[in-house]
Parts: sequence; structure tokens; C-alpha cells
Amino acid sequence: MKFPLFLLNLFLISLIVFFSAQEVSAQKAKIYYAYIQDDIDLGLVPHIKRVITEAEKNNAAAIIFEINTFGGRVDAATQLKDLILDSKVLTIAYVNKRAISAGALITLSCKKIAMAKGASIGATTVVDQTGQKQGEKYQSYMRSEMRSTAERNGRRTDVAEGMVDETVIVDSLDDDKKLITLTSEEAVKYGVCDTIIDRKGAIPAAFGFKDYQFVYLETNWAEKVVRFLNNPIISSLLIMIGLVGMFTEIKTPGWGLPGTAALIALTLFFGSSYILELASIMEILIFVTGVVLLIVEIFVIPGFGIAGILGILLIIGSIFFSLLNTEFYFVDNLLYSAIIQLAGSLVTGILIFAIIFRYLPKSRNFSKLVLADQLEGHDNTSTSKIENVLMGATGNTITPLRPAGNIMIEGSRYDVVTEGDYIDKGEKVVVTHIEGSKIVVKKAPAEG
Repeated sequence: MKFPLFLLNLFLISLIVFFSAQEVSAQKAKIYYAYIQDDIDLGLVPHIKRVITEAEKNNAAAIIFEINTFGGRVDAATQLKDLILDSKVLTIAYVNKRAISAGALITLSCKKIAMAKGASIGATTVVDQTGQKQGEKYQSYMRSEMRSTAERNGRRTDVAEGMVDETVIVDSLDDDKKLITLTSEEAVKYGVCDTIIDRKGAIPAAFGFKDYQFVYLETNWAEKVVRFLNNPIISSLLIMIGLVGMFTEIKTPGWGLPGTAALIALTLFFGSSYILELASIMEILIFVTGVVLLIVEIFVIPGFGIAGILGILLIIGSIFFSLLNTEFYFVDNLLYSAIIQLAGSLVTGILIFAIIFRYLPKSRNFSKLVLADQLEGHDNTSTSKIENVLMGATGNTITPLRPAGNIMIEGSRYDVVTEGDYIDKGEKVVVTHIEGSKIVVKKAPAEG
């Protein structure tokens, strides 16, 4: 009887120890830990927003942002600054190595600041893509951002301004030809940094946390995808695929791979831009309106006029404004980046579109894929024989040619294109030339 009683006591003690450990763990302060590293771009914003939201939801004691960056986009830095300033949880910046340019603004937005030994912070003047200093209006904006952020968290505003403007004089930092960039020791001396630490594990103790547990939130797959799609090279490719696929699909009868590729590419482009708050519902509606006007112009209205031109302008405009945060249109490097990115996509897309319709149809492999559908009754006929059969032949349009459509020649149906003219249904046409699988026709002269 003693043995079972011993086991029962051991079991009860184990339960008490287990639940006591659980209660102690639950009482530990939760400190969230996130990274702000490398280039500051808009793709980082959703991740930091999620970190702050989850920390607030779970009543975290603090959030530590480990910062190591040379800077990045002004609009991204400003969004991150606003998120951190509005956080209901204590925010702590840990500058590991450097917080330069946009990184300095983000650092100052945190309530508490710790720096590693040998780290640096500053040099926040606005520059273009070549590293050249921009005009006074841009510096004035950044001075205001740095000053107001420092003021909000009780930091020295003159030091914050001096990181943007080399003419601001700060105590012994009296060189009016250099921007202020502080070492960790200097940052403590001038009230920018609260403490210097030698490892991240010492951060909580430096700010009064004794019993705590770190909660690490890594970037999830969705945030990685959005950040990847926002890369200028990738977004340019999506624009190019969308435009080429859309115009190719309009140019050819039926629905196929080009239209599907365009739909996927543009959905990814506008979807990621919408998540990053570059594109709004307005830009998406403008794009859809432009596409509708272009389709109406090509398939309903003869020729090409106001509706088509307006449609193209709306499409290009919606894409442009989805590349640029309209709140920062005055920042030259962001504006120029959007212009260059869109222009590059348009030029490349036009070249690819021209190659597809001029050279690719002449390819033997491409012809094998297309001729079977276009030349009914001539499945085993070579291209040269087809040219002999159809060159100069006349037929009647069985659909409008805008400029692509169908005609009937001696009981056989063919997919054809005009040289750009609109030809209505029931008109007589003549084959002028054949380029691989492309049969080109024009309106037959009136019989006299």
C-alpha cells in the first residue's frame, strides 16, 4: 500500500511543479524582437506593422528593433517612423553597427535607444540615386521630420537637424562643412542614445526588465513575396509582361496564353502595390477603365481615335501612379525612379511586341504551332505552297477586321490581319502578302 501512495504523491508533486512553471513562464514579460536591416524599402513596412500589431495584441512589455542599415526610400522610412511612433508598446532601437540616413530617422522614432560599441548614427541628408545632395525643399522636409521625431521622444532637436544640414552648429561639433554622424560614445554624450551595450541579450536589463522572454517574429512567406514583387526589376517585368500580353491578346483572335499571362502579371503588380499603399482602388479603377476604352476602340469603333488614345493614357497613368507614393511626388529620386521604370518597361514591351509580330511568325517552330488553326484544309502544305495558293487570292470577311479577324476563301476559313485598317463584315478583301503564319489582307479595289 505504501508504494502506490508514494507514486501518487510523486505524481501530484510533478503536476504542481509543471503548473507552477507554466504560471511563471506566463508571468514573464514578453519582449518582441524584429530586424530592420539592409535597404529600407516599402516591402519592409507590412512586416514591421505585423510585429507591432501582434505585440500590442499580446500585451508585450516592449519591442526591440535591431537596426543595421545605410538607409533607403524616404517614403518607406516615413511610414516605418509613423508606425513606431504610434505604437502602444514601448519601442527600443538597438543600433548594431550603423543607422545611417533613413535608419537614423527610424532609430529616433523609438522611445529608447541602445547602441553597440563602435556603432554609428547620422548622415540623413536627402540624396538622389547618384548620391548627389538634393535641393533645399527636400532637405527642409527631412529636417522637419528629424526635428519633430526627436522632439516627440525628448531627444536633442539641434543634433537631429545637424544630421541633415551641415550648417547647423552643435556645441563642439562646430564644423559647418560636415553632416553630423555620431559614434556610440558621442551619441550618448549628445543625448541621442541612452546606453551602450556589448550584446543584444543585455538590452532588457539596461531598461529595467529582469524576468522576460524574447519573441522573435521572422518575415513570413507572404511578406517575402510582396517585398520580392516590389523589387524594381520584378515590378518592371510584371508591367512589361502585362502590356505585351494584353496588346497581343487584343491583336489575335480568341483567348490564350498571352492574355492569361497579362492577367496574372497585372494582378500581381497591382495587388502588391495595393498592399504597400502605392496603389489605391482609384488607380485600379483607372486601369480597368483604360482597358475597357481600348477594347471598345478596337472591337466596336472603326479606326482608332479618342477612346483608344484615352484608354492608353489611362493605362499608362494608372501604372505610373502605382509606382509612386503620391505623398512623396516632390522627392526627385522617387519620381525619377518611377519615370525610368515605367519608360524602360514600355520601351522593352514595344520591342518585344514588334519582334513577336514581325519575326516570330517566320520561325518554323512557331509556324508549326499556329498554322494548323489558321489554314484549314492545308494541314500538310508547306509555307511556300500556301503562299502560292493564297497570294493574291480574294475572299470575303466573315467577321469585322479590327485589324484581326476571319475571312472565307473558296470555302476555307482563315485568320487574317490588315495593315492597320478597319474592314467591316461582308467586305471583299485580297491577300497582299504572307509572313510565316500571318496572312495580311487589304480591302479589294472596287470593280469597275
